[in-house]
Amino acid sequence: MGAETGEWYGRTTVPSQSGEPPSPHSAEEFPFHTFVLKFHSRCDLACDYCYMYRAADQSWRHQPRSMSPAVIAWTARRIAEHVRAHRLRAVTVVLHGGEPLLAGPRLLRLAVTEIARAVGPGVRVDTCVQTNALRLDEAWLDTLGELGVRIGVSLDGDRTAQDRHRTRPGGRGSHRRVAAAVQRLAEGPHRRLFAGLLCTVDLRNDPRGTYEELLRYRPPMIDFLLPLGTWAAPPPGRVAGRPDTPYGDWLAAVFDHWYAAPVRETDVRVLHNVVSLVLGGRSRTEGLGLEPVRYVVVETDGSIALDDTLRVARSGATRTGLHVARDSFDRALGHPDVRVRQSGAAALAAACRACPLLPVCGGGHYVHRYRADGSGFRNPSVYCPDLAGLIRHVHRRVSADTARLRRRAAVREACP
Repeated sequence: MGAETGEWYGRTTVPSQSGEPPSPHSAEEFPFHTFVLKFHSRCDLACDYCYMYRAADQSWRHQPRSMSPAVIAWTARRIAEHVRAHRLRAVTVVLHGGEPLLAGPRLLRLAVTEIARAVGPGVRVDTCVQTNALRLDEAWLDTLGELGVRIGVSLDGDRTAQDRHRTRPGGRGSHRRVAAAVQRLAEGPHRRLFAGLLCTVDLRNDPRGTYEELLRYRPPMIDFLLPLGTWAAPPPGRVAGRPDTPYGDWLAAVFDHWYAAPVRETDVRVLHNVVSLVLGGRSRTEGLGLEPVRYVVVETDGSIALDDTLRVARSGATRTGLHVARDSFDRALGHPDVRVRQSGAAALAAACRACPLLPVCGGGHYVHRYRADGSGFRNPSVYCPDLAGLIRHVHRRVSADTARLRRRAAVREACP
């Protein structure tokens, strides 16, 4: 499941209620409110776009398969310590992988209860699990329901879309079992646990057809994710430096269908964020806007790590040298890479800082800016034309509707 994970939390399934978000232009440190536990480091799928196993960084090979009870206990203490130090009212914990359900229900139960016990009854802990759903049977649903753990599922669309990339190690497709599990979650007694669906964009799939296929499950949220790519290794169909907008056009087609629906069918997070930012609001995820990054990763061995999508850039890009057994999360806040990602526009390339779309685009997702020429991440996004095209498309639609509403209001006020 690895290829989608960054979008689900950073970019977070269950937004923390730790207070008003800070100004993105401040130079101060912002405490973490989301803790991503790489609960199990292996997977029972072999997705061909997975950043966890197919990227430049292969450190997963040296990680324990599952978090040990000792690592769980240390992580719980560090989260509680961070909560107390920053007087947080709520935090989000994401159980992640690999495939987290491979760790088994006993270990998952231990993690959920240990973290809740450590932070105490005065702090809300929103826990979610991001799964490929191959193992999401009734027994797992009962366990997760008992623990109040919400469930996000990775699903790329219909059988053709899903089985093109998300196959089992022997090459068999995964759609049949995943679709059945999502149906079980969506239509059964545990629907309240359904957090949403993640879908990685494939330009070969019809955008409207993909959206309508995912709507069949009545998800409370859909997130369409751009494939992870860099200037050194551009995503499929994106020729670095070319002005065409294949991904922007794909998402714009979904936007038109979603936005024009007579009733709200679901929350499409990336599109919701663009609309919010166009209207002067805030983004709920990394990759749009200038909000500081507020999440941190803990590997199965207890190492404190940066966003693991950085694995596609270069080996070692996620390492901090910190460990939950000896280091606080405040030490991670002081890490140079974390400070850069909390510094807003100051961390961006000059071209981005001068761009009128900056308040909405925010330079795009961090990893998409990477070049291997020594400039690192201080570049525009490899998706820059696509982001600009999508933002302008949304702005035109929203501006036209806003102007229409203003005219109607003016007519009503003028009437006796």
